[in-house]
Amino acid sequence: MSRFYVDKSICLNADKSINITGDDVNHIKNVLRLKVGESITISDGEGTDYFCKISSISSEMVIADIEDIIKNAAELSCKITLFQGMPKSDKLELIIQKAVELGVYEIIPVMTKRTIVKIDDKKAVKKLERYNAIAKSAAEQSGRGIIPKVKEFMSFKEALKYAGALEMNIIPYEEAKGMEYSREVIKTVKGIKSLGIFIGPEGGFAKEEVEACEEIGAKCITLGNRILRTETAGLTTLSIIMFEIDE
Repeated sequence: MSRFYVDKSICLNADKSINITGDDVNHIKNVLRLKVGESITISDGEGTDYFCKISSISSEMVIADIEDIIKNAAELSCKITLFQGMPKSDKLELIIQKAVELGVYEIIPVMTKRTIVKIDDKKAVKKLERYNAIAKSAAEQSGRGIIPKVKEFMSFKEALKYAGALEMNIIPYEEAKGMEYSREVIKTVKGIKSLGIFIGPEGGFAKEEVEACEEIGAKCITLGNRILRTETAGLTTLSIIMFEIDE
């Protein structure tokens, strides 16, 4: 069933129907070619889903009659922040798409010591717009109750400060302790409310960056005996955590 996000204030004020406006009208009418009488899901972006049936379609508005209201079941119990070392090319787009599918709460691109990409303020604005559009599309596809945000680019120092407010942080690192220790760390994630995952860029984190993470209490874990690419490491970690905590 097709999913669309509408501002929570519109949903709260809706009695029997919800009015959809903006770009979604064209998507419903001309891309998906939905018709009156077909069912759609409307989300308020904060965890509530409205199962609706289309009652009217015009060039500027789609009216959907509410048939049922339920709490979205797709969200993890822990809000996971992915601190992704900024990679080259368009790798971050893939990471965003798949991380949203796996349940991430927010993604923060981080400029680390070994980051090669240089981004000026003008490019940063355009990139963030595109990144958040990708997150929205992935949230719709995967049935998320929220649209995870891709936040502004941060320096490594800024990321550490932000992570310090989270309940727990982990950092996959090739020199970390063995698998048994890593399994025990992953098990402790269940029950916490916020978690940060630090992933380095193509060249990985510098040793002093790993040490700085440990200074704020981050736990170093291993993902096995293979060296994973930056676009694989974060998604692997998210997958492991999702399987551990999903209910």
